[in-house]
Amino acid sequence: MNTALDLRWQMLALFVVVGALFYSLAPVLTPFAVAAMFAYLFDPLTTRLVRLGVGRNLAVCLVFFVLVFALIAILILLVPYLSRQVATFISQLPTWFAWVQNTAVPWLNQRFDLAVEMPDTQSLVAVLQEHWKEASGFATVLVAGVSKSGLAIIGWITRLVVIPVAFFYLLRDWHVLVARIHELLPRSIEPVVTRLAREADETLGAFVRGQLLVMIALGAIYAIGLSLVGINVGPLIGLIAGLISFVPYLGSITGILMGLIAAIVQYGDWSHIALVIGVFVVGQLLEGYVLVPRLVGERIGLHPLAVIFAVLAGGELFGFLGVLLALPAASVILVVLRYVHERYRASALYHVEAGGLRPGAETEASAEAEAQQQIILPASVAAEVAAAGGGATADSARGNG
Repeated sequence: MNTALDLRWQMLALFVVVGALFYSLAPVLTPFAVAAMFAYLFDPLTTRLVRLGVGRNLAVCLVFFVLVFALIAILILLVPYLSRQVATFISQLPTWFAWVQNTAVPWLNQRFDLAVEMPDTQSLVAVLQEHWKEASGFATVLVAGVSKSGLAIIGWITRLVVIPVAFFYLLRDWHVLVARIHELLPRSIEPVVTRLAREADETLGAFVRGQLLVMIALGAIYAIGLSLVGINVGPLIGLIAGLISFVPYLGSITGILMGLIAAIVQYGDWSHIALVIGVFVVGQLLEGYVLVPRLVGERIGLHPLAVIFAVLAGGELFGFLGVLLALPAASVILVVLRYVHERYRASALYHVEAGGLRPGAETEASAEAEAQQQIILPASVAAEVAAAGGGATADSARGNG
């Protein structure tokens, strides 16, 4: 008993020390966290290439250079285009606000007997336009400010260089790193940690990989559709709607509202309004019947509110590093809570009634606990069965682990 208690205190102390180091070294760990995120996302693709007969090093090189060229193409082609889109959007904001203030609000007040009043939007538009003009020269200001300190610019360059280098080596040795961590786990908790890590990977992978592809696909569908309709800022609206589509219906509702206002202000006819609605209806149908079933599947991901809370909490506690690690931490916490819930349902505490344990509850709890133990602690079960002479069953239990 004392030995088990000492082990728990040692593990708690180790957890506190690791957390303190993580907090104090957050700025240094940020580029490594970015690299680890990319390695996690692209390790399945690398593994698939290896299974097709491509060597691990060659597969890593192929994935790495394709990703680098894709990022360069995005920076060269997409960023300037989106910059022009944002400039067009901000230049049209006064017209949008004027329509809302002079047409939409009076119609709502008259139709529903309301007393809605629009706040002062002119100052807001002026501030946005002023800051956007300043942002157009952001690179010049940034270089001028950073160049004042040689150490600062060296630090920036070092961190930018570390990201691709660390990504390459993490992607190449990802399976080795996972195996080493598995070997270092205390044998007493190794089966439980392995199971929880596997479930956390399934949860996180279902959300990050699948939902990221869904967001990109929806953004492209909305952007192309609104461009074909003739909306000047259609690509920007589509991109915004796609990026926030991880929250159910938020992306489509936001996109429809922005698209309708843009269509009314730009054209003022019912045909373009119907076309905008049609674009988002098609996008929602493709999301529900094609994209989500194929890219996400039936796996249970993170709840949208959990995602929002995790990102905000991570940013508040650890800054940008906390934002990067918010989803992995949230997936682990979700899996741990499910495990605690299972253990609680299998415990005698769950079966206690007002007058004590109900008849047969203790036996039921023991049976559930034994079933959980067989699933969670396969190594110990294998050892017990082997000691009893059931070698074949022990090998099967060990294989399930």
